[in-house]
Amino acid sequence: MPPAKKRTRTRSYDSAKIRAAVLTQFGSVREAVRALTDQQLAAPAQLGDWTIRELAAHIAMTVESVSRNVERDAPAKADLDLVDLLSASASRADDIAVGARKLARDTPDLDALYSRTEQRIAGHLAATPDTRLLATPVGAISLGDYLVTRTVELVVHTDDLNRAAGLDIPYDRQALAACTRMLADALALRAPGASTEVRVPPFAVVQCIEGPRHTRGTPPNVVETDPLTWIRLATGRTTWEAELAAAHVSASGERADLSALLPLMG
Repeated sequence: MPPAKKRTRTRSYDSAKIRAAVLTQFGSVREAVRALTDQQLAAPAQLGDWTIRELAAHIAMTVESVSRNVERDAPAKADLDLVDLLSASASRADDIAVGARKLARDTPDLDALYSRTEQRIAGHLAATPDTRLLATPVGAISLGDYLVTRTVELVVHTDDLNRAAGLDIPYDRQALAACTRMLADALALRAPGASTEVRVPPFAVVQCIEGPRHTRGTPPNVVETDPLTWIRLATGRTTWEAELAAAHVSASGERADLSALLPLMG
């Protein structure tokens, strides 16, 4: 169910850049998936008991959902924001996994699946404005906002695919930026305040956690990390302790420990 209290949107996104980012990132994944062998596709995806084939099918599903939702009747009003949708979708993880496995079983030709998905979304994006409301399985949201959530899905799962299959699929800069910023905003919404500054250069800086507010100079509590480490932390792909130990995260100040707030979404 949608949350009882609507949360304040924290930033806006450039529509043309987001649309291009979704298409570019999906195209890059398609090129990589096309080259995978049956042996590689049958290997573990390091996401529970998923195989790489099931992960690849799931990525196609996340993009096909744009076309599928555009083709449904439009709801009367939106009742989800960006973070709400990703959080609500996590509650459907079991259903999503079942769908990905079925699609992987029923679609031996993944390149044909990706080609069809790519053509459909390109056609729908050319004909549909950002303001068009979509009736997703967890609530209503505008197409413009829904596309931002697709950058999160695409970047997160591109990283999953890269690590599982030893690939080097590139990250579209706009997709990576939108994903990083959206997850940083999710942290600020989960722990509102201004005592701690979280920096993910070059894309995001947010303040969070209740406590004394700084007014000038370097804040007393600072966390800094790179975009991919932040994305992995926010989605539960790694742990705060592991990334601190690996020196992928720097944290200074008594309110700079984010471990109790992570992951933001699984």
